[in-house]
Amino acid sequence: MVEFKLTINDPKTGKSYQKTISGDETSEFRGKKLGDKISGTKLGLEGYELEITGGSDKQGFPMRKDLEGQGRTKPLVVSGIGAKAKRDGERQRKTVRGNALSTEVSQINIKVTKQGKDSLDKLFGKEEVPKEESKAEEKKEGAT
Repeated sequence: MVEFKLTINDPKTGKSYQKTISGDETSEFRGKKLGDKISGTKLGLEGYELEITGGSDKQGFPMRKDLEGQGRTKPLVVSGIGAKAKRDGERQRKTVRGNALSTEVSQINIKVTKQGKDSLDKLFGKEEVPKEESKAEEKKEGAT
């Protein structure tokens, strides 16, 4: 059974949210590539539009947008995803995965491109309590 760990990033707030999906929920990602836009409805995010920005496979190899296909390859890269040049002009042969999603991918990075009517904090159940209120509650409990 295919299982994906989604990391949903909201660029407006700078926060990220984690969600694990399996079964029918994964059908939204079949045949998709990096850069494709998807609807958030199947993920429980009504009104949201999302864009696939990256991911990694079960062994931790990152996906590169400029490599076509699903499989792993070992291209000669200068810099970018999966490589960091130590000197100017240095090229390295690094193992990376292509830009198409497959059953071997375990983690998918997604960013929000269009906001829905409810906030992501509310949808994921992570609404924050103001600090002043929470501190006052702690003092009351400690005093009794």
